[in-house]
Amino acid sequence: MKPPRVLIVEDDASIGLVVSAALQAENIETSLCDSVAARDTALASGHFDLMLTDVMLKDSDGLTTLKEAMEKTPDMPVIIMSAQNTLETAVRASEIDAFEYFPKPFDLNDLVLAVKQGIEKRRSTAQDPFESLTEANLPMIGRSAAMQDVYRMVARLLRNDLSVLISGESGTGKELVADAIHNLGHRKTGPFVAVNMAAIPSELIEAELFGHEKGAFTGAVGQSIGRFEQAQGGTLFLDEIGDMPMHAQTRLLRALQSGVISRIGGKASIRLDVRIVAATNQNLPTLIEKGGFREDLFYRLNVVPIEMPPLRDRTEDIGLLAQHFLMMAAKDGLPMRKIDDNAIGHLMVMPWRGNIRELKNLVYRLALLCREDTITDATIMQFVEPAHDAEPPIQGASFEAAVAQFLRDQRQRGSMREKLYPRALAQFEIPLLQHVMKQVKGNQLKAAALLGINRNTLRKKLTDYGIGPSGGGIGPSGGR
Repeated sequence: MKPPRVLIVEDDASIGLVVSAALQAENIETSLCDSVAARDTALASGHFDLMLTDVMLKDSDGLTTLKEAMEKTPDMPVIIMSAQNTLETAVRASEIDAFEYFPKPFDLNDLVLAVKQGIEKRRSTAQDPFESLTEANLPMIGRSAAMQDVYRMVARLLRNDLSVLISGESGTGKELVADAIHNLGHRKTGPFVAVNMAAIPSELIEAELFGHEKGAFTGAVGQSIGRFEQAQGGTLFLDEIGDMPMHAQTRLLRALQSGVISRIGGKASIRLDVRIVAATNQNLPTLIEKGGFREDLFYRLNVVPIEMPPLRDRTEDIGLLAQHFLMMAAKDGLPMRKIDDNAIGHLMVMPWRGNIRELKNLVYRLALLCREDTITDATIMQFVEPAHDAEPPIQGASFEAAVAQFLRDQRQRGSMREKLYPRALAQFEIPLLQHVMKQVKGNQLKAAALLGINRNTLRKKLTDYGIGPSGGGIGPSGGR
């Protein structure tokens, strides 16, 4: 049996060679090219069992013409690799029915496994593509690895009606994900009905969800259509599902199991055509252990779980988010502002207990109150109140006393005639860099922004002082 053949379309030669070597080690033959023109020539002249392709190639966008190329080889699975790590790219990959989508950087073992699976399994029949989308009209912002995982999951949900449970802290954008699943999916022409369980009195939740007939209970003066019926043909978003009372959970479970509901006080059965997306900021397994949530309902809802990362775990997105909110603020009538790198660096090390919602509110406040066209680090320090649980001031000698002690030590060592400035600078820089690297968990981009220096400058200093990603290491003078 002939070994399978894979076409790798990648304009980064180093990535192409690494992927090719990994596949050849699995007895998979590979061919390499770096442009759309070379791709089309290769496809026309030979048979391939699978194609791996980057998005941005030497001559054009590799996705723009990919659908046409795939129509000529409908049985060939396609895996897309991309450094354009946005929801738009994931959705575009889904639109052309790609077998898999890998944002860069990716795990090579995962890629090889996907290639082997793609070779063994024929691509499912393509459906009508969705309308073209641009990043500007997508509901989520961010290119961090954590958000790439969310994008990939959303893209996988667009052609099915599996129930989804979105979990995450308050303010992380759970409703935006639910909105994306609906508006980008095949139910987008139907209604999107959102209901917040925490905002409805316990005794009214069942009537709110399932509706009621006239006279069903005191105050039911007429027939009422519930949220399930309102969402027919579309999506029902059950926000804060962890706050749903137990009696309503039982009825919801029965509706999900049977696919049928009836209004309170009514006898007619109504068959459901609704996708269920639920969200919670609570730990439902813990709530189940405490008897506050039905375990069988949890498994019914948690078919596809999506975990929304807190903002502190995706701080590399803060710059994009801040600029996005500044544009939104300008559209809402506030002055148009810019924000500099030092200000973004300051935002990146804030705790963000309120997550994206807190960031948006702060950006709007800064846009309103800033007296200059550009928001700076000083602007943020002026208008942001310090956290109530901020670390207490470090006790001990003043900075001036520390300098005096340093000079005294140098005098005792007989080093006062040598160049003091580089010695003093190292004594100050080493603990400063160690502290900052520890604070940003080794992220050099964040550290450079926080310090207000060029990333290359930072990298050189870390190398010179022997400081590692966690802030550890030994400086050139041998001191910790």
